[in-house]
Amino acid sequence: MLTEKEIKTIIETGRNFMKMPKEDPDYLTDQQLKKNQPPLVKAAQSNELISLPSNFDNIPLDNDFMHIINSRQSHRVYTQKPLSKLELSYLLWCTQGVKEIRGKSYATLRTVPCGGARHEFETYFIVQYVEGLDPGLYHYLPMTHQIEFIKEIDDAKSFISTSVGGQSWAAKASVVFYYSAVFYRAEWRYGIYAHRVALMDIGHVMQNLYLAATAAKLGTCALGYIDPDYLNAQFNLDSDEECMICCCPVGTIDEKDKQAEADFYAFVKEQNL
Repeated sequence: MLTEKEIKTIIETGRNFMKMPKEDPDYLTDQQLKKNQPPLVKAAQSNELISLPSNFDNIPLDNDFMHIINSRQSHRVYTQKPLSKLELSYLLWCTQGVKEIRGKSYATLRTVPCGGARHEFETYFIVQYVEGLDPGLYHYLPMTHQIEFIKEIDDAKSFISTSVGGQSWAAKASVVFYYSAVFYRAEWRYGIYAHRVALMDIGHVMQNLYLAATAAKLGTCALGYIDPDYLNAQFNLDSDEECMICCCPVGTIDEKDKQAEADFYAFVKEQNL
């Protein structure tokens, strides 16, 4: 049990993290010190590469932007029907796709905004129900719009539930996207200011996933509560230079499940506030 003093210290630490650090006229970032910048993306770790389709016109998308904005919501009830490989490709492209490379590999311009175009995140995911893909762990390679197979998972539902602290509803998702932060990509440019910028950057990624899923008539729900130690080990991340920070389950949805969705918020009716 945390003491009141410990709780206060944790809260103060969090608040200070969210604040802009004080300016120091003598402070220089590694970019200003002319140090070599880190790689723009993580290299493939295996030889099992899969090219993704990009004929997105074949997806029956909702192209009414205001309808997408107004109908976007978190979904926690999924039908467990498979996504197509094209739908998976579309979601990956909308959240981390590379549109252009600036300079001599100085920066990537992607489908999401990012401070200094550093794009400090890597996209990993577990496939449970996707047509044409074996269940298991994967990694997105945005430069070539490919995915690499990492390893098989015997019990995907157990893996997903464990990864999100026992939230069993997520285990019915067709795919779960896990986002890691490669810290130095942002630190090279922003130094002590990098981590505050990263908070904004990951929000852009997840909002694009929400909007893309809504347009494709799929459901998602962003989760901040994950088990980073478990996920870092499963995806072979060192946890110091690269660490899992959040995830988003995505699944097929049905209008008939509106009541089941509402049941998740039944506790609100009991609150006397």
